[in-house]
Amino acid sequence: MKPIDFRPMEHNDYSGVFALWESCQGIGLGDSDTEPGIHQFLDRNPGLSHVACEGDRIVGAVLCGDDGRRGYIHHLSVHPSNRRRGVGRILVTRCLAALARRNIHKCHLFIFRDNQEGMKFWLAEGWSRRDDLHVMSKSIIEE
Repeated sequence: MKPIDFRPMEHNDYSGVFALWESCQGIGLGDSDTEPGIHQFLDRNPGLSHVACEGDRIVGAVLCGDDGRRGYIHHLSVHPSNRRRGVGRILVTRCLAALARRNIHKCHLFIFRDNQEGMKFWLAEGWSRRDDLHVMSKSIIEE
């Protein structure tokens, strides 16, 4: 196996990142995951999202942002052939360190209820499941 390099996500990573997301179970892609949408997200949250590369191939990615008070992690993905190598842990650690540099004290993430593999990962990493909250959504722009 080639060594894995980690770096902040850039605009030109979109096609490789999107292909990774499509190949991983448990990632819910939606209208905001278009190339312009992700570019806007990266511009609003510089240096918070990261990729893991094995040579020229993106094998891990995570979106991270903040609202000035709390951090948020979305779409953590590691290619199945690169799992169990600490890639996800390193990506998350990089996000949390970047949030801490912005003086963000707490981070939340979103995970589908049926994503058991993802839930095991997050619990093993010390994250707590919250049963006191519900996520609610509303589309404000009709396509």
